[in-house]
Amino acid sequence: MSKTHSKTIILAAGGTGGHIFPAEALAEVLISRGYAPQLITDHRFHDYNKSSADGVLGRIGIHTIRAGSPSGGIIKIVSNSVGLFIGTVQAVAHLRRIKPAAVVGFGGYPSFPTMVAAILTGTTTIIHEQNSVLGRANRMLARFVTHVAVSYRHTQHMPNKARMKTTRTGNPVRAAIRALSHIEYPTIEQDGMLKVLVIGGSQGASVFSDILPKAFEKLSPQLRARVRLDQQCRVREIEQAKAAYQAIGMQVDIAPFFSDVAARMAGAHLVISRAGASSVAELTAAGRPAILVPLPAATDNHQYYNAEAVEDVGGGWVMSQEGFTPDSLAAKLETFLRVPKTLAEAAEHIKPLGQPDAADGLANLVLNVAGMESIPSELEVLESAA
Repeated sequence: MSKTHSKTIILAAGGTGGHIFPAEALAEVLISRGYAPQLITDHRFHDYNKSSADGVLGRIGIHTIRAGSPSGGIIKIVSNSVGLFIGTVQAVAHLRRIKPAAVVGFGGYPSFPTMVAAILTGTTTIIHEQNSVLGRANRMLARFVTHVAVSYRHTQHMPNKARMKTTRTGNPVRAAIRALSHIEYPTIEQDGMLKVLVIGGSQGASVFSDILPKAFEKLSPQLRARVRLDQQCRVREIEQAKAAYQAIGMQVDIAPFFSDVAARMAGAHLVISRAGASSVAELTAAGRPAILVPLPAATDNHQYYNAEAVEDVGGGWVMSQEGFTPDSLAAKLETFLRVPKTLAEAAEHIKPLGQPDAADGLANLVLNVAGMESIPSELEVLESAA
């Protein structure tokens, strides 16, 4: 089935932003080269797609299948295992009908049935790992797929049998974010305005809505007046957050989702964010320094390792959720306001981590592995991934 003249490439991804964003970025490149990507995902994608229907994913074939994580109590494990089996059967049916040239998996348990179906039907398979720790679904698949693409030079938990077929492509980012790599970091005057962008994933992060107003309250009125804040916030917390900022005299732009996040990031001096792989990839591609607060519940603590890679080069600051207090955040913000060159220097350090051309690199890899094109590539082959 892999020996086909089909121009169709299936993308398999869990239906949340962290997995969908890189799939969307790859889809953009494939379409521009005359290929026809389609997406197989789970039901959560419909909620995500409400905010992205005008993008590339609104113009390609979308198929949803059953899926479930094989974890939890015995009843949940049995139920989810049945879901995985049904999802695999559904995916096999889709693949036999579509006959794609290759299937590219972006992780998350909803991608697992599609990748298993592709392996069973003899389709060329590539998995992409966004994080610095190989996710559990990808960990189970790595030995059996045709090729593995990773975002970090050292990717933890890589099976020995997969190392020789692993290539570092970086984590694809959307075209609007790629364009930021050519936009210089905005100048900060000594007593000028500090523009702060807060992103917590597509649904916002409750810890930011709770801590940020309290942190800004601790700043002097003079310092606080120099901050321009854009903040993603959960819908149910917007009114409470607005009231908290209004009480301290701050004008903020709060929304559950920013469709123009690229434009806001272009003008930002500082980003406050979780440390999901897509968020980190976008920050490094744009060259914007960040305070990163890893999600404590992230599998294998992968968000911490993503954030650590940024802090290690001096491109940002990692704050554990436990240590992300009003006092500690206020102290950092005051430092940035009084010594703005701290942020300018961090912007210089984070920029080299960015891989704005990762989507093109992954597209080259997919087309090469599938035997569809022979494209000269400077991709880094990892023979000893950590």
